[in-house]
Amino acid sequence: MRTIIGLICCVSLLSACGGGDGNTSVTPAGWTSGVFLPASNFVAECAVPRQGTDPITGATYPDVQGSTLDENNWLRSWTNDLYLWFDQVVDQNPALFSTTADYFQVLKTTATTASGAPVDKFHFTYPTSTWESLSGSGTQAGYGAQWVVIAAAPPRQIVVAYTEPGSPAVAASANLARGAEVLMVDGVDAINDDSQTAVDTLNAGLFPANSGETHSFQVRDLNGTVRNITMVSADVTSASVAGVSTISTPTGPVGYVLFNDQTAPAEAQMVNAITVLQSAGVKDLFLDLRYNGGGYLTIASETAYMIAGPGPTAGMTFELTQFNSKHPTTDPVTGAPITPVGFYSNTQGLSLAPGQQLPTLGLTRVFVLTGPNTCSASESIMNGLRGVGVTVIQVGSTTCGKPYGFYPQDNCGTTYFSIEFRGVNAVNFGDYTDGFSPSNSLSPTSAIVPGCSVADDFTHALGDPAEARLAAALGYRNTGACPLPTGLALAHVHRALSAADGMLPASPMRQLRILRR
Repeated sequence: MRTIIGLICCVSLLSACGGGDGNTSVTPAGWTSGVFLPASNFVAECAVPRQGTDPITGATYPDVQGSTLDENNWLRSWTNDLYLWFDQVVDQNPALFSTTADYFQVLKTTATTASGAPVDKFHFTYPTSTWESLSGSGTQAGYGAQWVVIAAAPPRQIVVAYTEPGSPAVAASANLARGAEVLMVDGVDAINDDSQTAVDTLNAGLFPANSGETHSFQVRDLNGTVRNITMVSADVTSASVAGVSTISTPTGPVGYVLFNDQTAPAEAQMVNAITVLQSAGVKDLFLDLRYNGGGYLTIASETAYMIAGPGPTAGMTFELTQFNSKHPTTDPVTGAPITPVGFYSNTQGLSLAPGQQLPTLGLTRVFVLTGPNTCSASESIMNGLRGVGVTVIQVGSTTCGKPYGFYPQDNCGTTYFSIEFRGVNAVNFGDYTDGFSPSNSLSPTSAIVPGCSVADDFTHALGDPAEARLAAALGYRNTGACPLPTGLALAHVHRALSAADGMLPASPMRQLRILRR
């Protein structure tokens, strides 16, 4: 069966990735296995050099005329220097790969975790121009409907997780809302058609490459109404903090924050959210990270500080980055000594002027709503708080398992994401490569957190106290008891939308732990 949405696979939406010929028996002149020239010998030597200046940064492109082999040689040396598991990469002849994209796919470890999953699930590239736009503003082409794929192969199940305000998805002509199921895309059966042509059509329609594309959809709303709609893609800016509210309880108000992205705008949005909750005098916080794949570690640190306040965090490590054995004491990218990232008590200049005192809630515990898309820098919030004794109560599904990160690196118009470091908290814990699991999970990982295993509930709005995960968290706060545990959706099986789980076919920004240079 053909599947759609193979996440972060050569930055493709399909599950199959191309690969180079791994044969190393031929040894053209200029390559010796195990011998590496400095990456600087090949940097910016491009098969197709860029001209002029970068429209985002204003910097002049450094590119000069080179070749694909030059780009491959740069990538080989760069990987050998910085990749966390450089000594597990088989040194393959760069001349045997006709594209740098193919070569990049083999420059990683093949090791697996205790569960049998790949250790390195996060090896990908992005066009530099698109990456700069996304990381700086959260803007990319789309409709403003975040799809979740509950079943990627026939019978497929694709639903709306949430929508962005002011986007094509919420215009009167579309009026999409959480829980709407996709039945057809551009005349193709989205549930049952297993042809490659159908897969290509579905991916092209669901995930437009550019703004201004017109695509037709048949959808079924939660009330059972089947509708035909047409949407035109646009450059949509995602709301990092998509919702903030207070909920009345017999023991006082509690706060809810839907935190979806840790791009630069999140700094200002999270400060505003915490300020609102601080003024309301909330007694607990329900932080909804179910769709938060991460982003800037800086924002994760700021968020953790705003939750806990200065008491447990003053002078403490939020996360310590550990590079490969070639770089035990010095950050190989910045050249600075490796020092722990602390809990930032002031704004760091991502979307607010630096140096402003952050508001705090001063909480000794936090309820975190999670899913399989909770990843990387969002997991750092959980791990960092646990490291300083703040109780984290997890309600939802096992997280993605990414205690790793990188500095995005451009060369010749492609930005490379290759794992360069791991992160550990104040008690030197970072072993959650299979994810954090609530304590009553049906299939717990080795990183167990107090809380309840609860599948996603697409029949209620996010932030609705009746939504299954939030309802379970509120119930746990009252009684310490969980509903019967639920697990991830079974592959290729349609699930009731009140108890499902799925993957976001999202941009790389959703599975990152990014350090700033």
